[in-house]
Amino acid sequence: MGALVLDLPHTVPPLVQVRRWVAAELDDLGDDRVVAVQLIATELLTNVYDHGGGSGQIRLSRDANRILVEVDDGSPSPPVMGDGNPKSVRGRGLVLVDKLARSWGYRSRADGGKTVWALVDCETLSWTS
Repeated sequence: MGALVLDLPHTVPPLVQVRRWVAAELDDLGDDRVVAVQLIATELLTNVYDHGGGSGQIRLSRDANRILVEVDDGSPSPPVMGDGNPKSVRGRGLVLVDKLARSWGYRSRADGGKTVWALVDCETLSWTS
């Protein structure tokens, strides 16, 4: 499948809209896997609006049982994983992404921004890992 693209507005999009988009595009995966991709997508998007200057794109690409989630933003700053402390107001998003994704990272873009990505392996995805 080619990349599925959702352009993002300058204002924070309703995350429920993003979750519905993911569910509609990946409706054959099964609920647990769709929820994992939804969580990853919304956490990466939240970081775009909190730290990356807002606006950009989110893309889903699928290769057999792997889903690649990519989110663009205008900031050159690398993403920073928090400590994951449940009592903290912030700092748990990338910890969650790190637990659910097989791998994740970022790459710089020529326009000065970056793309943050996460790869979900649907065959090995486990809620307990």
